[in-house]
Amino acid sequence: MSSSTIVPVIDVQSNNFKELWPALVVAIQTSSFIALDTELSGLGNRKALLAESIEDRYKAICHAARSRSIISLGLGCYKKLDHKPPDSYLVQVYNLTLLCSEEYIIEPQSVQFLVQHGFDFNKQYSSGIPYCKGNNKGGADDRGVNIRALFTELLRARKPLVLHNGLIDMVFLYQSFYAHLPERLATFTADLSEMFPAGIYDTKYVTEFELRLTASYLEYAYKKCKLENSRSVTSASPGPHIHVEFCQYAGHLSTYIDYRECPAVAFLEGQTDICQRFSAFGWCPNGNKCPLSHDTDLIILQDEKCKEEKRKKRKRKREKKGGSDTAEDCSAVDGAPQKKMPNMDVDKEEAADDQQEAHEKSGSESVPQMETDGNHHQIDEGQKMKSDNGENGESEEKTDAADSATTSKSGERSSEEGAGVHPAESNAQAKKKADAGSHRAGFDAYMTGYIFAYSCALIKKEEAGVERVEEESKESWLPTCINKIYLSGKAAPLNVVKSTFSKSSKAHIQKMEMVWAGKM
Repeated sequence: MSSSTIVPVIDVQSNNFKELWPALVVAIQTSSFIALDTELSGLGNRKALLAESIEDRYKAICHAARSRSIISLGLGCYKKLDHKPPDSYLVQVYNLTLLCSEEYIIEPQSVQFLVQHGFDFNKQYSSGIPYCKGNNKGGADDRGVNIRALFTELLRARKPLVLHNGLIDMVFLYQSFYAHLPERLATFTADLSEMFPAGIYDTKYVTEFELRLTASYLEYAYKKCKLENSRSVTSASPGPHIHVEFCQYAGHLSTYIDYRECPAVAFLEGQTDICQRFSAFGWCPNGNKCPLSHDTDLIILQDEKCKEEKRKKRKRKREKKGGSDTAEDCSAVDGAPQKKMPNMDVDKEEAADDQQEAHEKSGSESVPQMETDGNHHQIDEGQKMKSDNGENGESEEKTDAADSATTSKSGERSSEEGAGVHPAESNAQAKKKADAGSHRAGFDAYMTGYIFAYSCALIKKEEAGVERVEEESKESWLPTCINKIYLSGKAAPLNVVKSTFSKSSKAHIQKMEMVWAGKM
């Protein structure tokens, strides 16, 4: 079984942003890929976010991004380690508390959800890092230590960007830290393709269309990947094995660390009453009042049991018929998850649940907003629902303490290997501070990055028979998933490309000139 993991998350606020700036920039510049997550003040009309037309969806998200704000930004910087076992990473996780300097809407449901999961609004309003949205306002907004300058460093680094259910994230990031959003979706995707030339990856698309997991909400996908990785390590199988190391933070820096614990997956004897809605979508309209279990570990183990029973049943049926069976569970569309319909749409209820996941960013978990979407859902973020409803912390596999002699700008390295030993630094103080109950953008970014790293290793193993140049795999971590963003209720993703019929926006062109001219 999987081992418990403790992840150190660096809390960044206005009072330590300048001090941590050098470490942040170095972490971004030296990373192999960067996972990102946001918490939002709201998402507006959920019905519009589920519009049949993708162009209409984009307009609805743009409206939300212009009227709402990002209140927390999570960064997971994954650096692949040389001279270590394959797929070994040094991970630095940052959680930035933000405060938009302009007026913005905050939805009651978002506040309720975030407060229930540990978000401190007092801290946000007293210590949030200020920023302005839209185009540059000039002055300090163009340079120095600020969020827009940090986003510029992210662009200059030219690293692969990884998100989970990332369309809403990308629209909010563009409006909040880059420029005014273009009116057309084709222009927006053209801009994104130039902003992130190393590619954008969506782990919700990866888990549904590549890994084909039973469920694809963030916590489920992460714990499933972590469990499979741990099994692979303990069984001494050839792989894939993900090895994750963290920095050790001593002295003054340790006061900024928030330890997030992810308990090991363990079967709970006698507890079988699982909430089926939470099991499938990562959220439940009854929230914490639901009498049924929302335990993700139990859900994963039950799913595995059901899958094995179905496999045996199909095998018996094939043997009975003489092996002439066709694959009943295959999707009607090649490459689409089993639950998807052959055309572009899926069941309305499922689509709304999917959307709920995305809305988790905005915070609501129970009945979404004042105006429900007919199914009492919030929308795709709900799934993302950052199902970290109770298990936001984790510690990753550890390697030999002797191998963790290297240091980073922000501190000493602590390693965790697939075996699951607690981090070398897991002293009494770290254990005391470890928290598994809060909803954090930083930890969600870590989970997103872990899913991506595991997926890369797994798919690389499956394709081991095909000769591939190492350089090629570096350029495109998951060639079949690059620049494909998951769309709720659709059997095809949004492709982030610049077509021959679309142009980049003027604001984007001016911004890129400033970025590469070093004016920011």
